[in-house]
Amino acid sequence: MELRATYRLQLGPDLDFARARELVPYLRELGISHLYLSPSLQAAAGSTHGYDVVDPTSVSRELGGEEGLRELAAAGLGLVLDIVPNHMRRGEQNRWWSDPELRARFFDLDPETGFARRFFDVDDLVALRPEEPEVFEATHAKVLELLADGVLDGVRVDHPDGLADPAGYLRRLRARGAERVWVEKILSATPPGEPLRDWPVAGTVGYEFLNDAAALFVDPAGEGPLSELWAEISGDSRAFPEVALQAKLEQAQTTFRRELDRLARTEPRFEAAQLARALASLPIYRTYVEPWSGRVEEADTAAVEASQADDALRDALLLRGGGDVSGELVVRFQQTSPAVIAKGVEDTAFYRYLRLLALNEVGGDPARFGLAIGAFHEANRRRAARFPQGLLDTQTHDTKRSGDARARIGAIAGLAGVWRERVMRWHALAAAVRGHPTAPDFADEYLLYQTLVGVWPIEQERLQAYLLKALREAKRHTSWIEPDHDYEQATAELARALTLHRPFREDFEAFLAELLPEGERSALGQLMLKLCSPGIPDIYQGDELWRLSLVDPDNRRPVDWDACAAALERVRAGGPPQPQDRKLFLIHRALALRERRPRAFAGAYVPLAAAPEVCAFLRGEGEVLVAVALRGPAAGGEVRIELPQVALGRWRDVLGAGEADLGAGERSLAPFASPLPGMWLLERA
Repeated sequence: MELRATYRLQLGPDLDFARARELVPYLRELGISHLYLSPSLQAAAGSTHGYDVVDPTSVSRELGGEEGLRELAAAGLGLVLDIVPNHMRRGEQNRWWSDPELRARFFDLDPETGFARRFFDVDDLVALRPEEPEVFEATHAKVLELLADGVLDGVRVDHPDGLADPAGYLRRLRARGAERVWVEKILSATPPGEPLRDWPVAGTVGYEFLNDAAALFVDPAGEGPLSELWAEISGDSRAFPEVALQAKLEQAQTTFRRELDRLARTEPRFEAAQLARALASLPIYRTYVEPWSGRVEEADTAAVEASQADDALRDALLLRGGGDVSGELVVRFQQTSPAVIAKGVEDTAFYRYLRLLALNEVGGDPARFGLAIGAFHEANRRRAARFPQGLLDTQTHDTKRSGDARARIGAIAGLAGVWRERVMRWHALAAAVRGHPTAPDFADEYLLYQTLVGVWPIEQERLQAYLLKALREAKRHTSWIEPDHDYEQATAELARALTLHRPFREDFEAFLAELLPEGERSALGQLMLKLCSPGIPDIYQGDELWRLSLVDPDNRRPVDWDACAAALERVRAGGPPQPQDRKLFLIHRALALRERRPRAFAGAYVPLAAAPEVCAFLRGEGEVLVAVALRGPAAGGEVRIELPQVALGRWRDVLGAGEADLGAGERSLAPFASPLPGMWLLERA
């Protein structure tokens, strides 16, 4: 089936295969070609997400079983399934775990302690050994059968970085018939960036695009003022890399002490402190050195040399010690570093360094404030050349906030001076309703203000749940292991009192009214780029309407499918979209265009010279023209672009109505009256 766009569904008790099948007509009309399903093999009793698989040889009974899955596949959309090769849920429900002999063969156990390697810091999720043929065959038999039968069109591989041999695993998967595979691989966004390795995959799940698109709309002029404001509020002038290094080192020495000790026992000449420093300072999630083949790529060498590992450890990690090198040390170090970095950066430093929360996103680098249009074009050219079917995202089930909330917060950068004045005014207003003299501190209060910008209006229950999680993840005043209930309660009380305080509400909502046009235009612009850039756009459930969500579990709230269907009916009726329907309108029009012109979107990507702060490009052989104003006068005024010879001729407005001729040289887009301010989508007439 032609791959045009995926739609992620978080299956569970309220959304099983039968309910998903009922949504197919709506999603087909929206323009979706494939459902992208959360893990659907048999999970532990009561599972709400499916990542805690207990039996990968059968399809989830709670979701409708294999019969229900096959019926869903026959309903008219292709299926992509999220699979979990790295780990399973331990317990009596898992026959391979409950049998001591099978446990020793299937799971990665430490012979000295009996502990199993974990998924991150989750004790109940124990690591498999799919590098062993017996384990691969047993755990993948059902998925491979579903692929061979055409029930599945592809798979998304969860956490490949936890595997002993990711490249070998993916080659084996391809050899067994998995032609379309996407990997949940986090690539470093820190310049010069990290390319995906030459694996037999369609691409990643799209976090690098998400962060590029978000940064493109962040006004770089706001960096200085917002950096100064954050240093004043927090009393900490350190750059993000310093904050992150400290957090990663803390995680290596505490949360992952068990893994650290196992590494040290593997190669006693290296002390735990040495190993912790090397893990924490690695500039990428992991290297892919192969002790069994001797393969060490330039990227591996560069990453290890950039770390703070001492010379002897560097030599060992890069196989430069001859017969003295422990292959087990190399493999286990590579399996441990992703967990240390993810928990240290995404689940700690992102909650400590709060300069601009829009940049604190999975796979992102909060130190990268904005992105030049030329750099965005170059990244898209690389996507087109290497992974033209990689997924493109603006929100997933794992993001720290929805794309719409992220766009709102990102718009603060363009109002940095006004923002500073408001924050200081709100801080004074907070003093009047504060119930505790010192809790929360100003940094956590600042977290509250940015969060409210992103998701206001929000119910107290949702806000309180997010703040509790954010405080504990930051691990500054409280944590999951050692909660400070008094600090947490004081923060909750301030948030409640402040949002009910009329002077604050009036002032905050006045500021939000000023920011919202920019925030919504940014969200729509990022959506346009996702729909038209090289790759396959992925829509997260419910994200075709405005969706102001925070980190899970907030982003997994039920979708109002009736509202989605009603919006689609309004859009299909014609005419300019109502404000609440603008995202769905754009998705519907752009995906219809992709269906009409599949060769254009599988073809060339040609950047166009355009007015300042305008991102413009052609797709295919001059078949589709896209222009998006990022900010400034171009967002509301006339936009001019330079057209090459291949683009001359008559063009049709995909978003609006009418046609016009565009000649050579610099041309205005004024003849095309787009109903979405600051963006144009044209096709050859």
